[in-house]
Amino acid sequence: MMLRGSGARRAAVAVIAPCLLLGCAGTPVTSDAPKVVKGMAIAPYEIHEDCVRLAPDDRLDYTFDATEPVSFEIRYREGTAALAPIARGPELTGAGVYKALLPREYCLVWEAGPAGALVDYRLRLRPAAR
Repeated sequence: MMLRGSGARRAAVAVIAPCLLLGCAGTPVTSDAPKVVKGMAIAPYEIHEDCVRLAPDDRLDYTFDATEPVSFEIRYREGTAALAPIARGPELTGAGVYKALLPREYCLVWEAGPAGALVDYRLRLRPAAR
């Protein structure tokens, strides 16, 4: 079934709008290949996040470059609280290796300032030896 006209536009907006507002990321991070994102546009004072499920002792390699300074953090949820073991910024570039201590979904979060930003980033999962 193909939607036409304003119904199709409403359906597309219903699917796309939450990701535009919340900064969803579509391609999962795996150990097979790095996830590379080029030119992720973040509007002024908005955020983009990319989340990865990690097991204890998994490592997540990350690097990013931005056209304007962005705040960056890695965070996870514990009940209703959001905890950020890594929080930096504003900065134009960053890199590191995060080792998970708990089995959780960890989110890398970039927040733009008044100028907005374009962000290139690379993530690679390095599973713990099991």
